Amino acid sequence: MKRLHIHLNVKDIDQSITYYTALFGAEPVRREADYAKWMLDEPSANIAISSHGRKSGIDHVGVSLDSREDLDAVADRLNAITAPLTPQEDASCCYARSDKYWSHDPQGAVWELFFTFADSDTYGETGENPQHAPATACCSPAA
Repeated sequence: MKRLHIHLNVKDIDQSITYYTALFGAEPVRREADYAKWMLDEPSANIAISSHGRKSGIDHVGVSLDSREDLDAVADRLNAITAPLTPQEDASCCYARSDKYWSHDPQGAVWELFFTFADSDTYGETGENPQHAPATACCSPAA
């Protein structure tokens, strides 16, 4: 199954969790002090929020895929049109381990294409306190 992915930066994580739980009619499937995620079937979406001191609003959009093969198929289609594509293997991001590609559409919107294969105990690669992590520590394209 493909799921639309939207990652939002929020100022108040608890207030936002209350809002999105009411909006979606479901509790988050993962909740941390700085992060929450909903895996929705109707609509088919992976919605994540985090509070890391970045500007509030949409951080990036993406597509969550069920297999590495599905991920590579999307990358092949983007490579065929010479779209910008940056691979990221075995990334620890948003309390998950994923293989991913980052891309930008013609207007510059950031797209994350990913296949998650395991959970992670940390928000980002370094395991440092996410409140003090640089903006590029997680969920940002490498280039």
